[in-house]
Amino acid sequence: MSKIFRDKTLGGSSKRHNININIDFQVPMPMQPVEHLPSPFGAPNLSDSELRETAYEILVGACRSSGTRPLTYIPQSEKPERAPTVRPSASLQRSLTSSAASRVKKALGLKTKRRVAAVGGGRGSESVSQGRVKKAVTTGELMRVQMRVSEQTDSRIRRALLRVAAGQLGRRMESMVLPLELLQQFRSPDFPNQLEYEAWQRRNLKVLEAGLLVHPHLPLEKTNTTAQQLRQIIRGALEKPIETGKHSESIQVLRGVVMSLACRSFDGSTSETCHWADGFPLNLRLYQVLLEACFDINEETTIIEEVDEVLELIKKTWAILGLNQMLHDLCFSWVLFQHYVVTGQVEIDLLFASNNLLIEIEKDAKAITDPVHSEVLSSTLSLILGWAEKRLLAYCDTFHSGNIESMQSVVSLGVLSAKILVEDISHEYHKKRKEINVTRERVETYIRSSLSTAFAQKREKMNSGKRISKNQNSSLPALSILAQDVSELALNEKEIFSPILKSWHPLASGVAVATLHSCYGNELKQYITGISELTPDAVQVLRAADTLEKDLVQIAVEDAVDSDDGGKSIIQEMPPYEAEAVMANLVKSWIKTRVDRLKEWTDRNLQQEVWNPQANKERFAPSAVEVLKIIDETLEAFFLLPIPMHPVLLRELMTGFDRCLQHYILKTKSGCGGRSTYIPSMPALTRCSTGSKFHGVFKKKEKSQITQKRKSQVETRNGDNSFGIPQLCVRVNTLQQIRTELGVLEKRMIAHLENTECTLTESIANGTGKKFELSKAACGEGIQQLCEAMAYKIIFHDLSHILWDGLYVGEVSSSRIDPFLQELEQYLEIVSSTVHDRVRTRVITDIMKASFDGFLLILLAGGPSRAFTQHDSEIIEEDFKFLTELFWSNGDGLPADLINKFSTTVKSILALLHTDTESLIEQFRRMILEIYSSSAKSKLPLPPTSAQWDPTEPNTILRVLCYRNDEMAAKFLKKTYNLPKKL
Repeated sequence: MSKIFRDKTLGGSSKRHNININIDFQVPMPMQPVEHLPSPFGAPNLSDSELRETAYEILVGACRSSGTRPLTYIPQSEKPERAPTVRPSASLQRSLTSSAASRVKKALGLKTKRRVAAVGGGRGSESVSQGRVKKAVTTGELMRVQMRVSEQTDSRIRRALLRVAAGQLGRRMESMVLPLELLQQFRSPDFPNQLEYEAWQRRNLKVLEAGLLVHPHLPLEKTNTTAQQLRQIIRGALEKPIETGKHSESIQVLRGVVMSLACRSFDGSTSETCHWADGFPLNLRLYQVLLEACFDINEETTIIEEVDEVLELIKKTWAILGLNQMLHDLCFSWVLFQHYVVTGQVEIDLLFASNNLLIEIEKDAKAITDPVHSEVLSSTLSLILGWAEKRLLAYCDTFHSGNIESMQSVVSLGVLSAKILVEDISHEYHKKRKEINVTRERVETYIRSSLSTAFAQKREKMNSGKRISKNQNSSLPALSILAQDVSELALNEKEIFSPILKSWHPLASGVAVATLHSCYGNELKQYITGISELTPDAVQVLRAADTLEKDLVQIAVEDAVDSDDGGKSIIQEMPPYEAEAVMANLVKSWIKTRVDRLKEWTDRNLQQEVWNPQANKERFAPSAVEVLKIIDETLEAFFLLPIPMHPVLLRELMTGFDRCLQHYILKTKSGCGGRSTYIPSMPALTRCSTGSKFHGVFKKKEKSQITQKRKSQVETRNGDNSFGIPQLCVRVNTLQQIRTELGVLEKRMIAHLENTECTLTESIANGTGKKFELSKAACGEGIQQLCEAMAYKIIFHDLSHILWDGLYVGEVSSSRIDPFLQELEQYLEIVSSTVHDRVRTRVITDIMKASFDGFLLILLAGGPSRAFTQHDSEIIEEDFKFLTELFWSNGDGLPADLINKFSTTVKSILALLHTDTESLIEQFRRMILEIYSSSAKSKLPLPPTSAQWDPTEPNTILRVLCYRNDEMAAKFLKKTYNLPKKL
């Protein structure tokens, strides 16, 4: 741009969004509230009209000084009818043309309008109409009208300058102090009235004060007496007007003082150039007034078409005002910017033109060495930057799709101003220039500030809405709504603002979403610390947060595709919300709460459970029904949770259920005993008396004591009625029911998983593997233990008075098995009618095994009250046959092969009872020798009691001999082991 104003030939054009600047039609921008901008050039003690008149005087003087034609003055009384009042200089006389488009406008990016030229606005305004010219219009005349200077004032100025030129031939305007010269040329009679004269005199004195005392070109020392003298003269003249004119003594005194101050130089010598209007910032304020003439006085947003000629005139004042191209660009940029602001921010071209001039200023600013110039530049740019940043730090509020075109120029203004201030003026920057990217840093600040502000507004709206709708039903929690709002903000940013900001920051979208991610993350963090359990609202909030985070990360990734680090720096700014992890922890807490509640309920109800067979038709415990119902309801509630990780967390829920059911099962079988609980301890080995059957070997008193001792061992475990046979059947049924329901629960669980958001393959892999392991195993073990306990309780406890105390006591023929079978049959009927179909065979099989064990215990460890001859074996075999037939029940009972399987051992023992004593002793000796070899030759060792009865095992044969009512057996046992006859 500097070349544009340095050269008379303008070339090139400014680029602007690829928009043709010659388009006449433009959609009008909505007018913004008018703002007041303080001037960066200070506020001298001069009114706007005084500044305009002074600036106009300087302009006319500068143009006449630079002109080639002599100044001539034609008095008003002598001028022809159509002649102008004063013959202007060449530069002022130049005619206005509209044949060519303004090269300045083209260079600045301003539209050129085709219009009828109109010049007016002052008391002496004239106009130019189509095809008819009332009066020749020159550039000088246009400037007079634009600056609202009357013809009378203009005539007086020109007349005075003509006189000055006539009296000081060859002197240039720079070597004069124009206000002083004007004061010397006119007296009171030259004005229409005294008031106008006094106002004119005061203005010129104030100009001298401003230029020589307040804003001098060279700083004044406080001890400067000339300055003090001038101050006194001006103060006195302002109170009482002085006499002016060429021969006025007051003016001569004033001239001496003024010229002394105006001709000072840095080296102390007297300068030929007078410095009275080139002190900062007075010179810029006067120049600003001149540049404002570039705006049409009838249309404040429009630059006149004659701006090229007008600027050419204005630039002639540089010598007087002490300006250069950079200061011109700065002042013109400010004027364009100020007009854009004070006219309601309607004409975007003005902002764009101001920005184009700033680009040129940036180039020139690097060469600035004058601290005063730097200060002026800094103050001007600071005002522009302040205005721009007021909008950019909250650009979401300032800009929208209707005015987004202006955003690019505002951002450019802000960034350029900041860049010049930091890079070209700031000394700190030069120390750290490798660390700072001013443009990127500023734009990032705008993005973060604007998005933070927008988020805060959304949050405030959310909070106020929450207060309003406190007593109303709201379908979505506040943070879920906020997540939706943030997502809309992010998309709006991506579509509207980021494409513009990306010109200055390659990761504009990424910075925006990272800011939103952080803002929402802070709110989410506070929310999470306040929730301790999973609620529908919590789930909705966490799912909304997870969805939002995925959207924001996606935008950031897309934005960073072409960046150097692939967006790594932005992604690092977005620590995961871990909403799924939080949700998982809350679900785990939810699971733990319900599992703990189930366990407490189980303990409480098991304490009250009586295992009553009549409690329900299925004959299992009501407490189990409730436990299974709670599990089913909890499972249903779990799958109703709107979470995406059902299969992952289902394993934890199933583990909790599994442990609760295992606890219930263990409690169910607890205290019921087992096989070892009811089998009586074996009596010590004895031998039979020769030829004796009963004969007082086992007295009733001794029998009663032994029986009482054995009964007390089981009664201590079975004093509670809840362990009766019907109750044990209910316990078995309960475990069987639980085992059945586990399968139902598993099928229901798979059905739920099929309806979740995950695929079935993943669901089965994660959720249904190894389910209810503990419960299934505990059910199997519990049923086995309870069936066995029930069987041995019946045989060895409930029927012990018949079996243990009665069977084969004394004479075998008179104490046979019939009474035992009658009682056992009744128990079998109770069990068959109570126990579940699926475990009935198992229970009866266990009873059969227990009865076989009892039968063998009578034969091999029945105590001294029993003794058997070889002939008794036939009766015993027949009794065992009756026992097996009871379980076969003519084909309606247990299968024959099952009975045969478990009766094998009994039959092998019966075979030993058929064997004669001598053969038994021989078999026994042979087995002992085989086991103990040479150590058994001198004395046969006593074999230990075996775990299982076995005809091939020496302890079993020894026991047959102990209960053989035979003299040979008794002698052998006496001689070999010295066994007693009774306990």
